[in-house]
Amino acid sequence: MAMGSLTDKFEAHPGQDSGHDEDLLWTSFAEASTPEALCDSWLALQCSSMEGVLCGIVLLGDPDQGPYVPVATWPEPSTDARHLAEISERALKERRGVFSRADAVVPMAAGGRFSYHVACPVEVQSRVYGVVSLEVAPRPERELKGLLRQLYWGIAWLQNLVLKQSGAETTRLSERLKTVLDLVAVSLEEDDFQLAAISFVTELVTRLGCERVSYGSWNGKKIRVHAISHTSDFGKKMNVVNALSAAMEEAVDQFSTIVYPGLTGDNVLVDRANATLADMENGRSVCSVPLVHNEKVIGAITLERSGGSTFDQDTVELLETLFALTGPVLEEKRREARWLYKKILDSCRDQVSKFTGPGHIALKLVTSCLVALVIFFSLVTGEFRITARSVLEGAMQMSVSAPFDGYILAAPVRAGDVVHRDDILAILDDRDLRIEQFKLKSQLEELSKNYRKAMAEHDWAQSRIVSAQIEQVHAKLNLMDEQLARTRIKAPFDAVVILGDLSQSIGSPVERGKELYKIAPLEGYRIILKVEEKDIDEVARQQKGNLVLSAMPDQAFPFTVTDITPVAVSEEGKNFFRVEAKLDRNSERLRPGMEGVAKINVDERRLVWIWTHDIVDWVRITLWQWLP
Repeated sequence: MAMGSLTDKFEAHPGQDSGHDEDLLWTSFAEASTPEALCDSWLALQCSSMEGVLCGIVLLGDPDQGPYVPVATWPEPSTDARHLAEISERALKERRGVFSRADAVVPMAAGGRFSYHVACPVEVQSRVYGVVSLEVAPRPERELKGLLRQLYWGIAWLQNLVLKQSGAETTRLSERLKTVLDLVAVSLEEDDFQLAAISFVTELVTRLGCERVSYGSWNGKKIRVHAISHTSDFGKKMNVVNALSAAMEEAVDQFSTIVYPGLTGDNVLVDRANATLADMENGRSVCSVPLVHNEKVIGAITLERSGGSTFDQDTVELLETLFALTGPVLEEKRREARWLYKKILDSCRDQVSKFTGPGHIALKLVTSCLVALVIFFSLVTGEFRITARSVLEGAMQMSVSAPFDGYILAAPVRAGDVVHRDDILAILDDRDLRIEQFKLKSQLEELSKNYRKAMAEHDWAQSRIVSAQIEQVHAKLNLMDEQLARTRIKAPFDAVVILGDLSQSIGSPVERGKELYKIAPLEGYRIILKVEEKDIDEVARQQKGNLVLSAMPDQAFPFTVTDITPVAVSEEGKNFFRVEAKLDRNSERLRPGMEGVAKINVDERRLVWIWTHDIVDWVRITLWQWLP
């Protein structure tokens, strides 16, 4: 009951009180059905029960932030209480009851004296929801404090009102949240998009008491209807489907929720398509809600109710909250259910729209730079070179073998040592040879005596026989001298020892012809390149190139290809061809066995071909392998 109706029934002046009037006020207070009516009745009761109250006002609003607006005034709803603004602001700021003397004299006060302003905040759970302010006739400060205490006790009714409203709002929000979560769970249960959409719209019909719910996606030009509640198959040419698409597109075009019949106070929206749909179904209520994600329309949902049941503001708010969560879920499922080529086309279309549309400056700059680079490398040429692992070998290699059977006496060199001409490589034990030499010399002396004796006796036949024996012993001695000389194995030229280490074999026997060392001359090297099978067709004799050795990465050695071996060698799962090349210049730092990377210069080609020909060749081979 409004305060204006109360004043029509009785006069409530300051200081007056009657049992009948108080009963009417309490009856109005008990029967109040709205917060405004309750505040009106409460303020009338407070002001009537206090002596000397001139006027009063109740301000309520959002806790701790406002704005705080008048919800009740006394003695009349039209009472001007702006002069209580200052005391109200002070009570809100200090969060406690305050009173102060008014600046102006009140004529109706006894003797034309100053009135007083009293204010008390409405505080619930340490949050200020409003303030109650009164103007009272002059009185001692002790009575003002008593009036303030009485006002504190009376504000408990307003605190109870706030608690009830908060509890009701909390319950309403909890129920709405539960409904939203349940419906979101329904949209997530099914992995298949079509099943998820049908389950969702069917659940909406049950939860919201609708006759039919339809869902469609927006492709930038039109709506495509994907699901209609309680319907698994529907034709795209049906009149109802066309009407549903038009109603959804109407909401999408205006980027707003359309309710037909419209809600009171709604903005003016075009609802012709929704009205047509409602008329087709014998006057149903229609609500079309666009689905928005990242400020972009992704679809729409149309709900229909029959039997005169309309969509109120709470339902619309629930739908907007629900679809803000479920819309992206359904859209993601729809996008995942597309064919692969559609995903590729849509992705390309999105990138093109970003590149040609407003914004996305970083994407445009990066794309422009990439396009410029592709054009540049497609036109500019560079030196095409074939890369191959390489090893350095001597132009000539010589084996040093044992000249005869014997034993190792000394071995002063090993692999990697540089030796000069006539340097000792190894020494064989010559003791057996020298014993044999001494034996032969003894035989020679004995034969010489026999020869002289035969000559003295003029035994010419015997002298010729002994002479032949002497020559035979001389031959054996010469052979023995040669073998003794060959016990000291010397380097035939300046070289580097590339194979052999007898330092751990002193005293070991060796057989004639066994390889002791392998040496290579210090000058004259060749390069052995291992060229992969896929690149061998580009290699030809007399091609130039450069070699970088692992031991000397700061220096490149030019070379010329001399020979291509037509035999492939398999290493590490790949086929290699042996290509020989000759160094164009030598260095004292070079040693046989050094490894590195060689690059053979082929010709000038486009940079894009140089960088992509391996991939292109691999694709060609793969296609050739799999194509019938």
